[in-house]
Amino acid sequence: MQDWWRTAVIYQIYPRSFADSNADGIGDLPGITERLGSLRSLGVDAVWLSPVYTSPQADAGYDVADYCDIDPIFGTLDDFDQMVSRAHELGLRVIIDLVPNHTSSAHPWFQAALAAGPGSPERSRYLFADKPTDWLSVFGGSAWTQVPDGQWYLHLYDAAQPDLNWHSADVRQLFEQVLRFWLDREVDGFRVDVAHGLIKDPSFPDFADDPLSPHAKLSAPYWDQDGVHEIYRSWRAILDSYTAQDRSRPRVLCAEANVPVPRAIRYVRPDEMHQAFNFPYLNTPWSAPALRRVIEESLQQYGSVGAPATWVLSNHDVVRHASRLGYPDYQPTGGIGADDPQPDRELGLRRARAATLLMLALPGSAYLYQGEELGLPESTQMPDDFRQDPNWVRKNYTEKGRDGARVPLPWVSTAMAFGFGGMGGTWLPQPADYESYARDLQEISETSTLQMYITALTRRRELGLGNGELTWESEPGSRVLVFRRGPVRIICNIGGQPWPLPSGTEVLVSSRSEPRSTRHRAVEADECVWLLASPSNG
Repeated sequence: MQDWWRTAVIYQIYPRSFADSNADGIGDLPGITERLGSLRSLGVDAVWLSPVYTSPQADAGYDVADYCDIDPIFGTLDDFDQMVSRAHELGLRVIIDLVPNHTSSAHPWFQAALAAGPGSPERSRYLFADKPTDWLSVFGGSAWTQVPDGQWYLHLYDAAQPDLNWHSADVRQLFEQVLRFWLDREVDGFRVDVAHGLIKDPSFPDFADDPLSPHAKLSAPYWDQDGVHEIYRSWRAILDSYTAQDRSRPRVLCAEANVPVPRAIRYVRPDEMHQAFNFPYLNTPWSAPALRRVIEESLQQYGSVGAPATWVLSNHDVVRHASRLGYPDYQPTGGIGADDPQPDRELGLRRARAATLLMLALPGSAYLYQGEELGLPESTQMPDDFRQDPNWVRKNYTEKGRDGARVPLPWVSTAMAFGFGGMGGTWLPQPADYESYARDLQEISETSTLQMYITALTRRRELGLGNGELTWESEPGSRVLVFRRGPVRIICNIGGQPWPLPSGTEVLVSSRSEPRSTRHRAVEADECVWLLASPSNG
């Protein structure tokens, strides 16, 4: 399909937690290759890998020391090539993470910058200043660190992640080379990390707000500057040149741009990226009016530039939605620990299943995060001694961080490390109750979350739900969302009274975990169903 990315369901692999082939407790590329068949049977169209580049791992690989090699903990370039080849054999596209906002402090360029001193060409590849501003790091504390000669360098994330100077021709040339290196290795595209952050206001004006605050997303002198779009137009031209060589394999760019939808659509104009993550949708509470508003805005705004909307509920940076939705009112931020209010597991999973069916019924592309197809909850009881997220340290142990969403997957209920592969433990501890979520158990249960995902993805593909229009049938203020997608009627009851099912309709898939024979003829609270609407009842 020429524009496969417009309707694709893309599965995020967090490599260190997916599958471990060598029993060192850390997932790797051969482990991914061995398990790709499970993703083909799930029914996704593509995989996106978080970074596997050479890295000191100060921020789980988002601190890159060599953009054109594989870190030994994940394998080799040959392992990468074999993984891509196997994915393509199975009909899966491969998207990899690109991290252009910053390098590792161990990158040869940064080491050369430190050695060369102030005013040198080497130092101009980064953002050095004679005095710091009041800018804050996303990970807490100052965004500036002083070096021995007295200058300060900018790092919007960890001190081990110095920000690049994208006004430098050297930086632009480097990343064009990096794009070509991986495109020549047959990758199908790139998810661009911190896509809204590459260009900073060179005058470094004061801005003391929290970098993740709503005000910062609109006004910070380091987010969403106009100059980023010139970069992406040049990258799009490179990808288009590869697509022209093989039109059956369009190469794509997806922006991680954490900005409001009206700003996000600037990244997906026809000559820039193909997709942008829909953060407003991910952050929307479990509220029918709120969800309807963000769905309508997304479809209208992205459609205005000819781009598909994207939908996502979980990723490696947020609390898993099976836990996030397990709070009636409380919204967890910054992770969940044993001393925090705990989510209601049953409520969270019920809502998560409903939210997934709602998302997969929407036109556009959807992203899944590894483990959500198992209904996997956040690890909320992890002992603090095991935490590795730099957020935990830099925010003075006040924010639990993202480790709870990154725990290795359970594959086999009776195996050591639940089949993940680690013989002497896993890099983050797996909760004992992950046994009940293991894939082998869910494969043989007709009511499991895994089976719901497989059924929904099959129906989505058969009925072409990624394409077409959405027509609302419910009123804007209703607690039940009802809309049509061609011959399919979707009913999602978000906390309302039971909603009677129309007579004469066929239930294609339901988020309820009970067998079909025990169901009442109504959509219960926190349930979503897809119905095949017959002409006489349409």
